[in-house]
Amino acid sequence: MSFSAWKANLVGLRLVLAIVTLLVVGVVLRVRGEGGKDEKQDRAAIEAALQAQQAAWNRGDVDGFMEGYWQSPELSFSGSSGITRGFDGVRQRYKTKYASRAEMGTLDFSGLEFHFLGPDAALVLGHWHLKRDSGDVGGVFSLVWQRFPEGWKIVHDHTSQTP
Repeated sequence: MSFSAWKANLVGLRLVLAIVTLLVVGVVLRVRGEGGKDEKQDRAAIEAALQAQQAAWNRGDVDGFMEGYWQSPELSFSGSSGITRGFDGVRQRYKTKYASRAEMGTLDFSGLEFHFLGPDAALVLGHWHLKRDSGDVGGVFSLVWQRFPEGWKIVHDHTSQTP
């Protein structure tokens, strides 16, 4: 092969590589754009679940509040009293700790931060506040959410009270 033929092949190869690179970049940008759209929808779905939990809590409905959680023995809750496992255990924890409507107070979530860990998992950080006649309390939480056929559910809750 002559030098000029080799040089022409090299130029052709560079052109092909440039076209392939542009196609790959275009596909990546398109996927990222669609991912952003999905994340907006997923964020809205998780926010709606949190609003439903807040509304249930504020009407004194612990069972309604628990609808945001994965109904599984693998559900976990971490707090100052340790780790509670299973849907029934977490529900009982709430019913024991907040045995009366006065102890439940009025719940408000704020400062939500969303971190998507993949198409079916998210970490949500935030603040919680209970307004109560006996004295307000509040703190921070980190919730691990997973998408199930029935929607987004909390699979792990780490809630801490802060001064």
